[in-house]
Amino acid sequence: MRRITALLYAATVPTTLPLFPLNVVLVPGLVLPLHIFEPRYRALVEELLAVPDQDAREFGVVAVREGRTVEVDGRDALFPVGTTAIVRQAERLDDGRFDIVTTGGRRFSIASIDLAEPLVRGEVEFLPDVEDAGDLPLAGHVARAFLAYRIALSGQVVDEAAIDPGSAEDLPDDPTVLSYLVTAALVIAPDERQSLLAAASTASRLVQARALLVRETGLIAALGAVPMLESLSPPSPN
Repeated sequence: MRRITALLYAATVPTTLPLFPLNVVLVPGLVLPLHIFEPRYRALVEELLAVPDQDAREFGVVAVREGRTVEVDGRDALFPVGTTAIVRQAERLDDGRFDIVTTGGRRFSIASIDLAEPLVRGEVEFLPDVEDAGDLPLAGHVARAFLAYRIALSGQVVDEAAIDPGSAEDLPDDPTVLSYLVTAALVIAPDERQSLLAAASTASRLVQARALLVRETGLIAALGAVPMLESLSPPSPN
């Protein structure tokens, strides 16, 4: 029987959320540092820092489709699923800019956006993480595929079947957390990462992730080259 993670189940009612369009897919649990210099986003940070509960200092990060802008294309410029970013640290610079550190929080889907204000705001619905008892064996397969992928990135090639299950001890036991870790760690195109983020369930994400891990590990072995690693600190377009 499927269950829905209680923390995320609460919010199926649409709510208004300030949105920060970026050229990055933010994954729950991922650390995202940002340099804030545009006035509308400075005001947003000021607003969030005034909230006493740190866990409530959240705004929405949503990836922008390649070649599009919100100003020209509106909602069509944005992928339909994003993740909240929770402000964990903030350093106010002398000229009013901020350097902030955020962590990915809750996934959401965008129902509509409002461009009337300087700051884009969206009507969003938070998405639950649908989990199933069958996620655990799936997670075991993904963990081994992920270990083989990491070894391939180091310049070696190993058969997934030869991976010692005990070597996965440093990976999360929780299948949902593991699915997000792999989503963040894979060196893949943004639209593929976005597809993983938007998966309807943990099982669906794990199945997609394993297929991508096997594909990428195979490509590394066939080409004898590793993909260019992405920066963990993507530039802010604000």
